[in-house]
Amino acid sequence: MTDDIRIGIIGGSGLYQIAGLTEIDEIEVETPFGSPSDAYRIGTLEGRRVAFLARHNRHHTLLPSELNFRANIYGFKKLGVEWILSASAVGSLKEELRPLDIVLPDQFYDRTKARISTFFGDGIVVHVSFAHPVCPQLADLIEQGAQDSGIHVKRGGTYVCMEGPQFSTIAESNTYRRNGADLIGMTNLQEAKLAREAEICYTTIALVTDYDCWHPQHDAVTVTEVIENLKKNSDHAQNIIRATVKRLPVDRSCKCGHALRHAIMTDLSRVPAKTREKVELLIRKYV
Repeated sequence: MTDDIRIGIIGGSGLYQIAGLTEIDEIEVETPFGSPSDAYRIGTLEGRRVAFLARHNRHHTLLPSELNFRANIYGFKKLGVEWILSASAVGSLKEELRPLDIVLPDQFYDRTKARISTFFGDGIVVHVSFAHPVCPQLADLIEQGAQDSGIHVKRGGTYVCMEGPQFSTIAESNTYRRNGADLIGMTNLQEAKLAREAEICYTTIALVTDYDCWHPQHDAVTVTEVIENLKKNSDHAQNIIRATVKRLPVDRSCKCGHALRHAIMTDLSRVPAKTREKVELLIRKYV
């Protein structure tokens, strides 16, 4: 669709736009999987052309389970994006991960029930490697961007992705803790899976707003405090994103850019024409 937008940014709760984005155009992207959450805001950030998408819509009208994850990621692919920086509010499952901390998790645990997490099916079978669900090269660049901004980030950890929209019960929260999880949220796992299938590098910037309900002080936390933490973290996230964008794009030395190379199980000559048309953008270099 365009040949100069290689960087994508997904803004979660509290991050509905990026300060410093100039020369902005809004593009409605059509996909075979329906409509993305919002128009993509195409602009210049730190001298680079980027595409920004508000995950829940800029007016926050979409529940996590209502998100059209496939359309969102496919839209980035159609725009030519190779890197996605995803900012997301999370709860903490560890005492040492305090509100206002910023974490770059490197693992996910799926607790969702009602979401489509693949572009494939309907006559084409694909099994991508997902042992390491985030791009280590992009995570390195984000960590370096945080250092450039004077912001400390914690590297590594497991993000539990729950269905929502309700938060956890105490029993659930304590189970996740016993299993060694670090963070809990409602959105990033599907994005990571689909980005891998689209051969896009993906990393989560997890913004801790509060402790999950396991914590003895959880009930003392007010909505006002959570929103204030969200605002402060969003400001930090934008600084990290801008500093990372300065370092992008680079030559990709990771495996993300050829994730489908050995993952397509079906003889492509056997794929139904309608299905092939839907996924042609994703598989064209293997045809």
